Amino acid sequence: MEHFTKILLLCLALAPTNGAPTHPHDAAADNGDTHATLPDRCEGIEFDAISPDEKGITFFFKGAHLWKGFHGPAQLSNESFKELDDIHHIGHVDAAFRMHNADNPDDHDHIYFFLDDKVFSYYNHTLEDGYPKEIQEDFPGVPTHLDAAVECPKGECMADSVLFFKGHDVHIYDITTKTVKTKTWSHLPACTSALRWLEHYYCFHGHNFTRFNPVSGEVSGTYPKDARNYFMKCPNFGHGGNSQAPKCSDVKIDAITTDDTGKTYFFAGPMYMRLDTHRDGLHAFPITRAWQEVTRGVDAVFSYTDKIYLIKNDQVYIYKATAHYTLVEGYPKSLKEELGVEGHVDAAFVCPNGHTVHIIQGQMIRDVDLTTTPRAVTRDLPMAMSDIDAALCSAEGINVFKGSQYYHYESAMALATSKSIPVAQNINSAMMGCQD
Repeated sequence: MEHFTKILLLCLALAPTNGAPTHPHDAAADNGDTHATLPDRCEGIEFDAISPDEKGITFFFKGAHLWKGFHGPAQLSNESFKELDDIHHIGHVDAAFRMHNADNPDDHDHIYFFLDDKVFSYYNHTLEDGYPKEIQEDFPGVPTHLDAAVECPKGECMADSVLFFKGHDVHIYDITTKTVKTKTWSHLPACTSALRWLEHYYCFHGHNFTRFNPVSGEVSGTYPKDARNYFMKCPNFGHGGNSQAPKCSDVKIDAITTDDTGKTYFFAGPMYMRLDTHRDGLHAFPITRAWQEVTRGVDAVFSYTDKIYLIKNDQVYIYKATAHYTLVEGYPKSLKEELGVEGHVDAAFVCPNGHTVHIIQGQMIRDVDLTTTPRAVTRDLPMAMSDIDAALCSAEGINVFKGSQYYHYESAMALATSKSIPVAQNINSAMMGCQD
């Protein structure tokens, strides 16, 4: 029961970390009658557009107003993007998205707004020279008077792309080739706004949203869902309410890994959280959301090449990280067949640019060469530490997690050969989003 309680507290900790919710009417009341003119998204609103900016702050647009982030009052859009009103005088946004184009820093992380037949490009809330333009100048083949738009990076889509929605038609714009392919997703509600958030895609319609696959448009799970339970903090909505994050002394993780793209994940019970997306916030999700075949948590996890290995009991699940975590055909396989070891695995890690997975079982650390087939233990060494929960290797060394504390070693060899145990350090808020 104690472990379950800690997991529950951890899940509350991983709710959006933007602070306590603020009711829009409360903020507006300080300005006399201003509150009467401000829309309240907690009453249920169909948004015109949604987009994060280059700092990861998500903007929700409705008419001449917008909201910054997941809580707080509405404000006039022209206070943040004044040219939208000064130049076009239409008082609303049809669609918006944050560009993902790592090959072109002149475009990457810019926000594009679409209004009627015009497109505006902003960076750092400043309108770029030469804008607004006709949509066809920047996005040939894309129609005017759009309903929604959302970026889709390569790996999540076939190429770096933008999905433009108009009715039930989806116009998939290839950023590199500047070509458009049009699909009809009649099974998906007509989106009035769309958002990519933590590598998942959401179609907003009315005050609801539906999560979809950006390649096929497929909808998995029970939808629609009320946006007020997930994307904003409203009285009497949501799963965490005003619950405070637990103390860091209550945090316990089961596994942690960093993949080849630099994304770090940790696992606790049935949940996981991506640690490195600070500009998108820290949020918990069920493990089955990304790795649907792993239904009962994980014992250990490690990343190698473009794959992530999840270990549970005597089974190894291997997923392609660049394909929405698609399970490799033929898996899961047994620990013995895949890695040449048997028994419970406490932790596993691969160091950057390494080809050896270091498997911790009790007070033993076992090295397995991942370049050989069949794989087998190449070195077996005793350790001073025991009862390890998780371990992570980076360029700075190895952090070994045990309860709410961690221990730092310079290398895997130091972990295996050191006769003494380093001074314990406490897990802190910067690492896990908990309260110090």
